[in-house]
Amino acid sequence: MSYEKVERAKELAIGINQTIKTIEADKAEEVYIAKDAEKRLTQKIANLCKEKGVPVITVDSMRRLGKACGIEVGAASAAIKKNG
Repeated sequence: MSYEKVERAKELAIGINQTIKTIEADKAEEVYIAKDAEKRLTQKIANLCKEKGVPVITVDSMRRLGKACGIEVGAASAAIKKNG
């Protein structure tokens, strides 16, 4: 799955709020959304990504996404930040 790319990323925005800030600042290269996260939370991110032309990758599990991000709790979303 796509978790490997998250694990190798140099800089991440983790969680709903940080992901939204990163997208709004045009600094998101790719965004990951967990399928098991609440839709009302992830829908804003999906819409923002569509608006800004940022690719969205859907992953199966908040727990696995959090682990890939190097945190002990689940993550509903994460963004790989652009270099520079």
